[in-house]
Amino acid sequence: MLKKYGIALTVAEARKVETEILKRPPTLTEAVVWGIEGSEHCSYKSSRPHLKQFVTDAPNVILGPQEDSGIIEIARDNNGDRYGIIISHESHNHPSQIVPYEGAATGIGGIVRDVICMGGKVIACADPLRFGDIKTHKTKWIHDGVVSGIAGYGNPIGVPNIAGDLYYHPSYNDNCLVNVVSIGVIRESDVIHSRAPKDSLGYDIILVGKPTDNSGFGGASFASLELDETQKEQNKGAVQEPNAFLKRHLLESTYELFKILKEKNLLAKVGFKDLGAGGVCCASVELVDSAGMGADIDLEKVHISMAGLHPSVVLCSETQERFMWVAHPDVTSLIVSHYNERWALPKVSEGAQASVIGKVTNGNYVVYYQGTKIVDAPSKQVTEGLLYNREYLPGTKNLTEPDSSKLANLDLNKTVLDVLAHENVASRLAVYEQYDKQVQGQTIIESGQADAGVLAPFLEPEWPDEIKKVGMALAVDHNPRYGLIDAYWCGANAVCEAMRNVAAVGATPQCITDCLCFGNPEKPEQMWEFVQGTKGVAEACKGIHLKEYPENAVPIISGNVSFYNESKNGSVAPSPIIACVGRLADYNQAVTMEFKKPGSAIYLVGERKDELGGSVLYDLIGELGANLPKPDFTQVQNQIWAVAESISQGVVNACHDISDGGIVTTLAEMCFGGHGEKRMGIEVKSQKSKVKNFEFLFSETGGFVCEVSDEKKFKDIMNQFGVQAQKLGQTTADGQFKINDWINLDISTMARVWLEGLRSKL
Repeated sequence: MLKKYGIALTVAEARKVETEILKRPPTLTEAVVWGIEGSEHCSYKSSRPHLKQFVTDAPNVILGPQEDSGIIEIARDNNGDRYGIIISHESHNHPSQIVPYEGAATGIGGIVRDVICMGGKVIACADPLRFGDIKTHKTKWIHDGVVSGIAGYGNPIGVPNIAGDLYYHPSYNDNCLVNVVSIGVIRESDVIHSRAPKDSLGYDIILVGKPTDNSGFGGASFASLELDETQKEQNKGAVQEPNAFLKRHLLESTYELFKILKEKNLLAKVGFKDLGAGGVCCASVELVDSAGMGADIDLEKVHISMAGLHPSVVLCSETQERFMWVAHPDVTSLIVSHYNERWALPKVSEGAQASVIGKVTNGNYVVYYQGTKIVDAPSKQVTEGLLYNREYLPGTKNLTEPDSSKLANLDLNKTVLDVLAHENVASRLAVYEQYDKQVQGQTIIESGQADAGVLAPFLEPEWPDEIKKVGMALAVDHNPRYGLIDAYWCGANAVCEAMRNVAAVGATPQCITDCLCFGNPEKPEQMWEFVQGTKGVAEACKGIHLKEYPENAVPIISGNVSFYNESKNGSVAPSPIIACVGRLADYNQAVTMEFKKPGSAIYLVGERKDELGGSVLYDLIGELGANLPKPDFTQVQNQIWAVAESISQGVVNACHDISDGGIVTTLAEMCFGGHGEKRMGIEVKSQKSKVKNFEFLFSETGGFVCEVSDEKKFKDIMNQFGVQAQKLGQTTADGQFKINDWINLDISTMARVWLEGLRSKL
């Protein structure tokens, strides 16, 4: 029966629902409900025990990972009121592999809803993307559809895309990863929670937006199964259909409703949630369960656009562009008339409206259809009824360093050009030129200009003058080749790198979010990778502290787990993808990566090590290696604090972190600027190097390169934080790229290779 109806429960899970939870045979709709709410995507049934090791609280946390988004304090006004950055981080992997444009577009749609549901305004998004072998036509097709989908949705709704990263690797051939991050801004006192208020007995449940159809039905459970290429066509029905222009209307109408509720002092009498995975069912049951309540839902009151839908489809379809309110009866008519009359939803989009579909109760979660109960169970059992303590065992890996003869006789000049042309290093202009990065007028540094995007989130008149200069930085990161070597260090490096990225513009890390994308948790060796990757993320955060609150670890305030990123050809590389939010006291102090003037001193922060494992250099010679970067978290913290302090004091003109391709890539990108339009030269003479020339040039050990305007002050700051900094040389006006007697190249040639490297392959 489970197979016949495509219900994503095992027989054992269905038996548990029958014998332990309901103590009776489930209805067909109940089986569908547990197949969705009991999926990994919704219930975290395999990952919950391991997520408990995360530090989720700190003095700057306004809201941790309890609801649709987390909120981190970024400013305070003269009255002591706190202002927060809302952040949410999700994946839309399986849908994007099947239908790239719609999958990616609805990923942006869902993540934007997660942020607005906290009562704030959406001000930015980011897109970490992972695709397969760039030489295959399928990868190019998926890449084109995904990027077009992100642009085709994000641009019309007026949300700037300010950050992202991009990797190609054969492990993603059958499972691309489309991560999306959304950022909002809010005053703490204006937060609306994505849960029913306490003592909400008798409150109304209101469904708002597009009429329900059968699109996206089973999407959450589909995202918790291995992909089968032979079932591609039938799986398309599990992908939602986007409507960016209706979403824009819903956003603007909801922003106005927030103001009305605040003016009337009604914020405490409502709860608000987006409809994503599991549709009406998941939104309503999670809203009431978080308040310890139940609900009565009448499916005949749900506005629909298709006749003859089975009640399980009406209940669980993932039709896009929908929200759900829980409201005191005194507030209900205000909300319904606001959408239906003032903002005329039925006239804007056929069938769209606000409808009252149920009530909050103090009993079970009950769903009626045509007067018959089709779901009747405790809310808590629906949301948390399935839990696993999965076995995990290390797999066998026999990784070694490549024969040194492959490296000893490298033509270093040619190798530099090959690295710059590599698809995981070359300019991403072909991607982010499709995105609107300046809409809303608050973008200070956009994609490609620096290691992180920078916004001025409080420029609008409604915000107090004393916080208008506060800036926010956003960066995302993860290297899949590290995951193939060691999942623990992959997770740790992703955290360190994302934090270094925000420090490179002058910000101090305030929090991270994580999207943990792994294979099949039922396989012990893949569960091991998840456990180790998660541990690496947790311990890196615990080892790096908040500069403003040095006793407190950098908190993890939001995230997502995505399992079953696997096909018959194997799983994706372990992919713990990290986003980091940083704070600048004054956004005017933010720096970009390009060198500003000739004759400036160039400094290296952090020593070079023999850590070429997983590097671009090894990829060029067909090797993976074993000696991947293993950061010392205290050193990483001190470097981050020192660099951010140097930038805030105005002694650093340009900064770029060291990562993919090593220091040679860092220096090159600083020479010709983020968009390739600059042509500054350098003359570098490394000293006191403990490593071979190719290790110095191409090792991806983390660190920074800085263009320094005041060397004495810079050194004093480095010493203050106990950080090693080495002068490498200086910038020049001759347009030449010179490193010792190893490298001598023309900057224009390098820039051309870098600019064309990805675009030519696509």
